[in-house]
Amino acid sequence: MAVNLQKGQKVSLKKSDGRKLSKLMVGLGWDAADKKSGGFFSRLFGNADSIDCDASVFMCRDGKFVDKNDLIYFGNLHHPSDCIQHMGDNLTGEGEGDDEQIFVDLDKMPPHYDKLIFVVNIYQAVARKQHFGMIKNAYIRIIDPDSREELCRFNLSDDYTDMLSMIAGEVYKRGDEWKFNAVGTGTRDTGLTDLAKRFK
Repeated sequence: MAVNLQKGQKVSLKKSDGRKLSKLMVGLGWDAADKKSGGFFSRLFGNADSIDCDASVFMCRDGKFVDKNDLIYFGNLHHPSDCIQHMGDNLTGEGEGDDEQIFVDLDKMPPHYDKLIFVVNIYQAVARKQHFGMIKNAYIRIIDPDSREELCRFNLSDDYTDMLSMIAGEVYKRGDEWKFNAVGTGTRDTGLTDLAKRFK
């Protein structure tokens, strides 16, 4: 059974039988809120029909983001170490299941990396007058790719009105063990450049 996490809760990443987890898939999902188009609402609040959310991961050394090549996103899908692979960009958030997935091979992770920060931002949010208050059913989950079993899930249920980016969760190392932290913090950062400043 998957563990349903609350904001700020931390959990050790292990297989369901307690064995060490060597690989994981991070799935992120979201839906546009109830569609409203045309008229005064669209002009004032923007259009929720075509929100393009992008999931990304900042790879940190000693807890800090220090190298632009350690940002894995739709423009850089693969890390040179082969430890992280972004499975591609979903432009609409439509359809069932995860909207974007990021594969992590913990065994291939170079030892100087100790934290992975998973974020979601709205592409051109300011120009399109869009924000996370126009999104519902957002979540981040950890999957064992060998068994396809969902190990834990964090539903991001706060009011994120006027938030342009989301720090969804962190996978971090303590000793020889990897853990997941359910963050769920919304920010006014307009894109990855602004988010990167938070983690440097």
